[in-house]
Amino acid sequence: MLSLFAQSWVDLADYRIWLIFGGMFVIVLTIIFLFVFLSFLNIWVQCVLTGADVSIWSLVWMKGRKVNYEMIVKQKIALVQAGVKIATSEMEAHFLAGGSVEKTALAVIAAHKANIDLSWATASAIDLAGRDVLDAVRTSVNPKVIECPDPTKGKATLEGVCKNGISLKARARVTVRTKLERLIGGATEETIIARVGEGIVEAIGAAEHHTDVLANPRLISQAVLKNALDSQTAFEIVSIDIAELDVGDNIGARLAAKKAESDLAVAQAQAEVRRAAAVAREQEMTALVEENRAKVVLAEAEVPLAIAQAFRDGNLGVGEYYNLRNIQSDTAMRNAIASTGKNSDNNGDGMK
Repeated sequence: MLSLFAQSWVDLADYRIWLIFGGMFVIVLTIIFLFVFLSFLNIWVQCVLTGADVSIWSLVWMKGRKVNYEMIVKQKIALVQAGVKIATSEMEAHFLAGGSVEKTALAVIAAHKANIDLSWATASAIDLAGRDVLDAVRTSVNPKVIECPDPTKGKATLEGVCKNGISLKARARVTVRTKLERLIGGATEETIIARVGEGIVEAIGAAEHHTDVLANPRLISQAVLKNALDSQTAFEIVSIDIAELDVGDNIGARLAAKKAESDLAVAQAQAEVRRAAAVAREQEMTALVEENRAKVVLAEAEVPLAIAQAFRDGNLGVGEYYNLRNIQSDTAMRNAIASTGKNSDNNGDGMK
């Protein structure tokens, strides 16, 4: 009996030890739970009072995933108070993706207040694409003005040439409104500036006379607006206003002068070619004359030989030879007298 009693006492002692450890474990868990509960109690009460519908367990899991739960709850309360229903999981997912929950929430609230259809999915996609979604909403509500050309690029005005050759320098202000549905994948301000600049130059070039454009600058803006320059862009062009319009140089006269100079240079080159050809022809004719003179000298050199041969053959007598010499002498004398008379006439001393 004593052994049984001792064994029962040992078992009871072991049970008490396990009971004590179990109680301590429960107390520790209770303390941890109370600590966690109390740490989230304030923000959870805010969620309950504002209808944000964020449970305390959601706060615990967000803290475990290293999510800024205080910021998420703050933006969720702002959305609920503005009448926009967004799931907490969507906001948490946007935060984990690296997006700006604050800007996205403010953009959605601003769009909702302005009766603009902007879902959380679209706003978060715009934000993750690297664009300022809040600025886009503000521009959609309050249109902004874009300078054309962009003064930061170093060019103050755009220059076009009318059909009469006079150039005009223009500067425009383009009022645009953001189209949120085209913000993803749509072209940016640089495209608007380039298209408007191209349209202004084209409109100036289509004018017959520069005075027509100076008298009515709206001809430019009207011509540009007809071309639907905002297609496939993230903006809608509200208006195009010509802020500056000045007369430039007479490009037509300058081009005509350059053309005349070019034509003159071509004509001079062609004349030089003809002169060179004439000089070459003259040299050729001079050489030909000298060649013919050489032939004459050769022919004259054969005359004495022919006379000598005639003497030998008996075809020419001495009397006939002297008669020929007399005729040659008489001819030479006449030529000398004629040459002397011509020289005297040229000097003014002779008789005509």
